[in-house]
Order: sequence, then C-alpha cells, then structure tokens
Amino acid sequence: MNRLENKVALVTGGARGLGAATVRLMAAEGAKVVFGDVLDAEGEALAKEIGDDVVFLHMDVTEQADWDAAIERAQAFGPLNILVNNAAVVHMAALTETTDEDYLRVFKINQFGTFIGMRSVVEPMKAAGVGSIINVSSIDGLHSSAGLCAYSSTKWAVRGLTKNAAIELGQYGIRVNSVHPGGMYTAMGGSEHTSEEDLNQRTYKRFPIPRVGQPIEVAQVILFLATDEASYSTGSEFVADGGWFSGMRNPNMPCS
Repeated sequence: MNRLENKVALVTGGARGLGAATVRLMAAEGAKVVFGDVLDAEGEALAKEIGDDVVFLHMDVTEQADWDAAIERAQAFGPLNILVNNAAVVHMAALTETTDEDYLRVFKINQFGTFIGMRSVVEPMKAAGVGSIINVSSIDGLHSSAGLCAYSSTKWAVRGLTKNAAIELGQYGIRVNSVHPGGMYTAMGGSEHTSEEDLNQRTYKRFPIPRVGQPIEVAQVILFLATDEASYSTGSEFVADGGWFSGMRNPNMPCS
C-alpha cells in the first residue's frame, strides 16, 4: 500500500459521494489530504472519522479566497502534489426552461471553479517540481443527454481545460487528466430517492455492466492518476462508466 506516501492532496467536493471516497482512499494510501466542501457537517464528520492526516475546510470553489486558504493549509503538510477538482452540481431542465440563473450557477461551480483551482495550484506545484491535477468531468463531457444543457456544456469545458493545461504545464512536471464517470450511486446519482436495485432495473439493465457504479470504483481511477504509476499520462480522458459510452445491449440482437 502507501502508493501516495509523502504526497499532499487537495480535494474539492469531498464531503460525500465520489469526493468522500477519494479522500478516504488517498488517506489510506498514505497521503495527507485537505478537502473542501460547502457541506460543513458532513465534511467535519468525515475528517473526524479518518484522523489527523485529513483536514476539512469550508470551501466555495468559486471564491479565490477559499482556494488560497485551502492551499495554504495543504502546504502546512508539505509541498502540494495533487489536486482533485471534484466539486460539481447538476441541473436538469430543458434548454428552453433553463434560466440564466440556473445556467450561471452550474457554470460557476463546475467550470469556473475548476479553472480557478487549476490556476491556483500552478505555482505551488511548480515549486514542488511535480504535480498531478485530476479534473472530474463526466460521461456527459463526452456525449450528452436531454435535459442537461448546463451540466453537459460545463463538463465538456472541463475536458477542454484539461487538455490546454496539460500542454502548458507538462514542461514543469505537472500532469493534468480528466476522469469521466458514468452513473454512480450517490446523492447526485439518485441514491436519496431510489434504491440501488430499482435504479439498476430502471436505468442500467441494458448497460454492458448492468448496474450503477459505486464511488470507490471511480476513486480508484483517480488514485491511479495521482500516483507516480501514471507518470506518462497527461491530457487524457479516463472513463469509468460501466461501458455506457460503448453502447447498450439491444434485446432484439444476438448475445443480449
């Protein structure tokens, strides 16, 4: 174990779901982790559960001051090596029913927050001589679905930001990659409203892997990108979607 020994990580949106799974996994693999979220009660409980090598901060990713405070706290552990831009919101509505306020809220958190985060860690990671930035996009950053004009457009933008930053920052030893989860059994993915069994039957039964994903399954991909094992990977998209992007099994065709 200890694949992240002597590394310091900053994770946004870390209080629950994929973020919490990532925080737990990175800490278990030896990293010192600072994580931020606007969900204070959940974040404080998670930090208390894990122990002294993990610190929670209230963090709004659209505010530069919150980024500055989080980076300063992370560097109290040592040189900042890892950033996971995970904080995100989803808004489901038809294009014609998405208000300016709806769209801008999703844009500010998902896209602008990711941009601020990448920009903010460049100098600390240059000083460290090595870094890995992992931007959590989505399967909807590779294709789209009806009702996701705000969410999908921001997740496509995260994909583009990732490639641009990879080109600019590779010369400084900083790698930048995007992760594209499919459906996960989290609050954003519907866990608060339906059972896993019902969700699988209603939505995922024709997927190549016919079930919803678990946060730990995507966190494992993030972990790989944070380690030195991914030292020659940058500007790339890593998909963990149960085969969603490959296509569905058609019950009218053989082998379905």
